[in-house]
Amino acid sequence: MRIIISGPPGSGKTSVAVRLANALSYKFVSAGSMFREIAQKMGLDVVNLNRLAETNFDIDRMVDKKIYDYILNERDIIIESHIAGWLFREYADFAVYLWAPLKIRAGRISLRDKVSYDEALSQIISREYMHYKRFKRFYGIDVNDLSVFDLVINTSDIGIDEIVKVILMYFSSVSRNSHSLKSSYNNDK
Repeated sequence: MRIIISGPPGSGKTSVAVRLANALSYKFVSAGSMFREIAQKMGLDVVNLNRLAETNFDIDRMVDKKIYDYILNERDIIIESHIAGWLFREYADFAVYLWAPLKIRAGRISLRDKVSYDEALSQIISREYMHYKRFKRFYGIDVNDLSVFDLVINTSDIGIDEIVKVILMYFSSVSRNSHSLKSSYNNDK
C-alpha cells in the first residue's frame, strides 16, 4: 500500500508518518528531510531555501522526482510531504492530511527546533506564504483545497498513537467496505 501523509509545518506529519510506517513495517520517505538536506548542502536554512525555490523550480523538481521514483518503485511505503498529496494522489492508495491551528504548530516547532515561539511563528508564516505562492505558480495547486485527501485530521488535541489508530481504523474500514463492495459487485455479475 502506498500512503501519503501531507500537512503544513508543525502539523505532526513526520511524527505520525514515522509511527505509521513502524506500525505497518513500511518504508518511510520524507520529502521534508530531502528539502532540509538540500538546504544544508547549499548552506541555507529552510526559509531561505523556500525563498530561492520561488524562482528556481529545479529545487522542487529534484525532490518531486525522488518522491515520484519511490512511489513508482515501492509497494509498502509511507511518503511524508507537504505537497505529495496533491501531486501524486493518483498513485497512492490513501492520502491523509494533518493540520492544527497556527499557534499550536508554532509551539511544536519552537520545541522541536529549539527556537523562540515568535521565531517559529515567523518561520511558519513565511514558509506557508511561500508554499502557497510557489505551489499555485508552478503546479496550479491551491493548498486550501483538501478534496484530494481521503482523511483530514486536526492533530491539536490528539496524540501521535491515537492519530495512527484513527488512520489504521479508517484504512481497515475502507478496505473492508471496498472488499465487500467488490465481492457484492462480482456476485451480481
